Amino acid sequence: MRALKYMGWITGCSVFTAFISIIWQAFLSLQALNKTTVLLTGLLAIESEVKRSALEPAPKIAVGYGACTDLQINATEFMETYYKTRMPSVSPDFAANEVNTEQELLQSFVYYFKNGAAAERVVGNSTLFKQLINYAKQLDKDRIHWYMGGNAPLMAVRFVMEGANVLLGAHMSKKLRPLLPKEISLAGDEIAEDDIHLILEYKAGDHWGAYKAPRANRYILHNDKNNPHLRSVEQLTDALKQYHPQLLVVSGLQMMDMFKFSPGVREARLNQVKQQLISQPRDTLQHFEFASYVELELLQQLRQLVLPYVDSLGMNEQELSNLREVQQHGSTTQATDWNPRLAHTLDQMREVFISLVEDYHSHRQADAQRRMVSRIHVHTLAYQTILTIANSKWKNTRAAAAKAALTAHRYVCKSQFVNPESVLLVLDDSFATSAQEQAPRMRMSAANPVPCWQEFIQFGPSRQRIKVEICVAPVLVCRVAKKTAGAGDNISASGLVAQL
Repeated sequence: MRALKYMGWITGCSVFTAFISIIWQAFLSLQALNKTTVLLTGLLAIESEVKRSALEPAPKIAVGYGACTDLQINATEFMETYYKTRMPSVSPDFAANEVNTEQELLQSFVYYFKNGAAAERVVGNSTLFKQLINYAKQLDKDRIHWYMGGNAPLMAVRFVMEGANVLLGAHMSKKLRPLLPKEISLAGDEIAEDDIHLILEYKAGDHWGAYKAPRANRYILHNDKNNPHLRSVEQLTDALKQYHPQLLVVSGLQMMDMFKFSPGVREARLNQVKQQLISQPRDTLQHFEFASYVELELLQQLRQLVLPYVDSLGMNEQELSNLREVQQHGSTTQATDWNPRLAHTLDQMREVFISLVEDYHSHRQADAQRRMVSRIHVHTLAYQTILTIANSKWKNTRAAAAKAALTAHRYVCKSQFVNPESVLLVLDDSFATSAQEQAPRMRMSAANPVPCWQEFIQFGPSRQRIKVEICVAPVLVCRVAKKTAGAGDNISASGLVAQL
């Protein structure tokens, strides 16, 4: 009897504990939902601050170069279908810069998949690439999706959605051209066949063998024949003489990465980009959109021929780390932390900014066409951060950060409506503005959902100072990602148009 009584007491305690746990979890969930709703309300209010009136002229934006057709499939389904038996031979510690064999494909995919890092790799073996495309086409029809792709077209479409007039420099086939909104003016020849990019999308928590994706992302493969040559540069340059944009955006140069050019050809094409940039009037703002680069020689050419002539840079956390590594050590990085600490990102932004400013001051007397970068936008899974020089031509930094954060959720969730219940908050309520000791801390709240502050950044041997403004917006992370390819282009574009 005593034992039964004792067991009954234990059972009662267990039921009570489970009940309390359920109540506590419900309380925490309610708190999280309330916090998300408050932040969403604040972000929407800040975003609305930059809505243009019907009487205000639409901003004019030009963007280049290139276009393609995206073939999007589920990464793990594709790998399970065609490469499940190859899993034992995969080494997760090697990431091929170029894919020429199936073994290199598996090694490269596993490396980025397990790190949750976006990657874009050229398949130098045309036969292998055609085989991969044929594999993808054999999946169930409801499992494959065709889209218009390319950094420039995706940014152009977003600019139009945000109310801008847009000129796009790109070559397109008759098949792809109807997918481009009629409002967009096109500078570029018609081509017989578009390049195809194979987009392997995966969600947070997806498994392939022993490997698990820590976040949603994509792995992109291409074997382009048109885009690496930037053949629309000249057509866009001619069109710009009559168009006179407020903003010129350069993107898609990663298609030149690892491409087998004849000696001097790539540098000659990049010189044409440089000539296009320096031919624009000084009141035309110019932006360079980064991407997944691996070839050091190309990055060094970009540092010499493109970066000195733009006002703004856009990139994700991996691209920021890569640029910093090239500036400081003359080398490139592979995958980085998929969710970097904000203080660390802010310090890297400052270091990249200082390097660019010092380079400008070192060469401006010998090259009067150079521009000093006045804006850097870094977009990550958890947050958007924008640095601008105080009192520069860039307006509405706070609203631009909020806009970019909301665009990130809307695009990845494929919904204009932001449902608080579909949101995951990754960024903490407060953060340090630097990883240095005793750095000031900022706090997000209902009254201040997008913290902004001004500070002085020192550069050069004489420790000159530049006053900058930095704004940070939390991303309402989409719990169930539906599309990540093109997210960075849409995020950057929405932030840019808000600052014109």
